[in-house]
Amino acid sequence: MGSHAYELRFDSGRVCLDLVATETDSVEQLDTGRRLATWLAGAGLVPPGTPLPALGADWLAAFIALRRSVEELVRAEVAGRTADSALAAVNACAAGPLPGLRAVRDGSGQLTKELAGAAERDALLAVVARDAVELLTDPAARNRLRQCEGDNCRRLYLDTSRGHRRRWCSSEVCGNRERVARHRRRAAVAERS
Repeated sequence: MGSHAYELRFDSGRVCLDLVATETDSVEQLDTGRRLATWLAGAGLVPPGTPLPALGADWLAAFIALRRSVEELVRAEVAGRTADSALAAVNACAAGPLPGLRAVRDGSGQLTKELAGAAERDALLAVVARDAVELLTDPAARNRLRQCEGDNCRRLYLDTSRGHRRRWCSSEVCGNRERVARHRRRAAVAERS
């Protein structure tokens, strides 16, 4: 898990874009039920420690299918194209019921959230799909959609920077790679001089 390509990241600005980011450079990050459970908790779809006994191959397949549809739809919208089959798939997932939440006291007496019932795959898919619908139907948000300018990075993200001039999905990952590469180029030029 030391490779940035395999680390789950939640820096895209939207849960639907964080799902899209789970496959980069043909590296499948949702390759096991345990990884999907980690992603679900990291994305805030389920509180940490939520039991997911029903999570199996069908969950993986459903989240991967939704990821493909969301990615196809978002990239098409950014490019000014249509993706009707992806739109239909996202809309079908978005039409599902949302998971119920409730506030409970933890061991120290603080309020924390937990699911009101068992975690259901279709309800969690609906949260992600509705996020994509909200993103793509909000003109201001849609106009802040960007693709990372980092070498070999195709991540999509929502540019929430003050001047809306963010270039990389993550300053710590792709931005740092660019700064290191720029430094090496300058050092190589100086060495040849």
